[in-house]
Amino acid sequence: MSFLYLGALLASLAGMVVLDWRYRLFFWRSPWRAVVVMLAGLAVFVVWDVAGIALGLFTRGESSIMTGVLLGHEFPLEEIFFLAFLCYLTMNLFAVFERLLAARKADR
Repeated sequence: MSFLYLGALLASLAGMVVLDWRYRLFFWRSPWRAVVVMLAGLAVFVVWDVAGIALGLFTRGESSIMTGVLLGHEFPLEEIFFLAFLCYLTMNLFAVFERLLAARKADR
């Protein structure tokens, strides 16, 4: 059992939090909206994963860097943290590009 991959995911999530805090992108801009969007995104991706697993499309590969903890059949613990990172990254990028486009329009 190794926590290397989970640690990398947690470090990446921490990086998203720092960027969010520094530039007020997502949670620090509108906390309640961010919680709703994050939970909705996580729910969609978890349902997507469960459906893919049930259809035999997604399987868990064996890896020495993962904990080996399963939340369900073929659904590793790390998947939740990866999906949270994916949602957080997407919303931070959305906020950055929204600001860049607004600044570009203001310059015109």
